Amino acid sequence: MFADYTAEELKSIFIMQSFSGVSVMCVYVLMGLGLYNMAHAEFLVMGSYVMCLFSKYVEESAPGMLTYYPFLAMGAAFAITFVMGYLVEWLLIKRLYHRPLDTLLATWGLSLILQQCYRTFIGAREMSAVLPEWLMDSWELNENVEVPANGAYLLILTLSLTIGLVIFMKKTRWGLRMRATTQNRDMSGALGINTARTDRVTFAIACGISGIAGAFFTTIASTSPTAGTNYIVDSFLVLVVGGLGSLFGLFVSGAFLGLLSSILEFFMSGSLAKVWLYLIIFVVLMKFTKGLFADKVRSK
Repeated sequence: MFADYTAEELKSIFIMQSFSGVSVMCVYVLMGLGLYNMAHAEFLVMGSYVMCLFSKYVEESAPGMLTYYPFLAMGAAFAITFVMGYLVEWLLIKRLYHRPLDTLLATWGLSLILQQCYRTFIGAREMSAVLPEWLMDSWELNENVEVPANGAYLLILTLSLTIGLVIFMKKTRWGLRMRATTQNRDMSGALGINTARTDRVTFAIACGISGIAGAFFTTIASTSPTAGTNYIVDSFLVLVVGGLGSLFGLFVSGAFLGLLSSILEFFMSGSLAKVWLYLIIFVVLMKFTKGLFADKVRSK
């Protein structure tokens, strides 16, 4: 596999694919931050379509906004997916919290409905956003290696959102309500916390984060009605490998799987690369059944 490349070429390939893997890692992390249901990927696609349609409007009607419209589009993507998530939780999810299998089936059905809505009202063809020059730029490290600007900005966005989410969860009243409801719903209700509303806002925020991920996703790939399905399984595996509930584990496993996936796909076909990736994940989970950084729980 490596015989056709010189040592210098292999070094450049690994560096370039590592930067590509960072972009994939960011998508995994942003998806993993709010992975709640089988329809979660469709909120990513919803955010990516907001970005694409926003860019089309700017290109045709307001070209002067082309330089800074991505920030407005990400805000719009968050708002739209937040509202959509709030409505989905209110109309569907809240009725199924104590029926996990029904929740799985219902959200899978919602995923198919949303995919068909995208095909019907937007179109089945792949769509890309028109990007400003600062997102298409790159920085040359040497004659063989260039760092894409969109990957660097995506990493900054991911770190900023993660830090902001941690501050929100640790330092605000809403964050306190969310943590209390997660740890002990009955006691939280007895203390006067509206747990139903807390669930709704939590679900909506998770969908909003996916919307932002989808908006920036268009800077590294085109989108389509089924684009999110390529990431939902891998995002779930990132959560499991890192350890459920571990933010540090989410980043470590996201980096590991993102970089590994990017490098494997360079040297072999996409299908074969997935086989090797899943085999490696299987071996890791055989050794660490609760993930690499699972919270330590005292056994009785």
